[in-house]
Amino acid sequence: MDLDAYLRRIGYDGPREATLRVLARLHALHPAAIPFENLDPLLGRPVSLDSDRLQSKLVFGRRGGYCFEQNSLFRWALEALGFSVTPLLARVVWMAPPERPIGGRNHMLLKVDLGADAYIADVGFGGQLVSAPLKLTPGLEQATAEAMMRLDVDGEALIVKTRLPSGWVSLYRFTLERAELSDYEVSNWYTSTHPTFFLTTNLLAERLSPAVRASLFNRRLTRRYPDGHAEVIDLTSAGDLTRALVEDMGISAPGEVAALFARLPTTVP
Repeated sequence: MDLDAYLRRIGYDGPREATLRVLARLHALHPAAIPFENLDPLLGRPVSLDSDRLQSKLVFGRRGGYCFEQNSLFRWALEALGFSVTPLLARVVWMAPPERPIGGRNHMLLKVDLGADAYIADVGFGGQLVSAPLKLTPGLEQATAEAMMRLDVDGEALIVKTRLPSGWVSLYRFTLERAELSDYEVSNWYTSTHPTFFLTTNLLAERLSPAVRASLFNRRLTRRYPDGHAEVIDLTSAGDLTRALVEDMGISAPGEVAALFARLPTTVP
């Protein structure tokens, strides 16, 4: 792990110690600098979890990535700083119809132990990025800069929830069983290659900063601001998509952007 390069990438120059204050600061800076994006799965490119390749992409190549990439990188940085980290796997339930069978464990998150307390750290849940770690205390409503969050008990598992104007909604369900690299390799292969999976058929990108939450879903860009107002922009050309990727997401647009735009679904949920 090239810790110096990672910290430069996210703009952090503070203390290098395993404290809650440092964890919270890193958790806020990471999604503001390294956006969630699934360009590689959508373009049919392999997604590698090899540390050198992943750092080459997200740190030195100034790209983003999806949960396995984001939280792997975050885990390595935290461990390099001395944090005690347990990698976990979750089942995504957000926006899932009630009648749909429960899906596989295809989302990566982290448990960070700090003394007698434990926290959930997750910088890679695209569509609902969170800027702060969550204390692993079921039922406790926790305010981040952009959302109200809560963990609830669901049988032997825990569910992460966020409060929307319509009420509390579930994002994902997980247990505290440690996940291994082999678990991630299987899930990463499926989510990046299955021909009908959400991330191989739709474009999803999101960047969360104190100034704005910029979300890109296929041909629609939404900017949500702290005061509650939002801008919704429909992209009508490959040029619009390029500007959204470069200016709103802060990444380099792929060379295949024109072909990519032509493939994007025109409908949004």
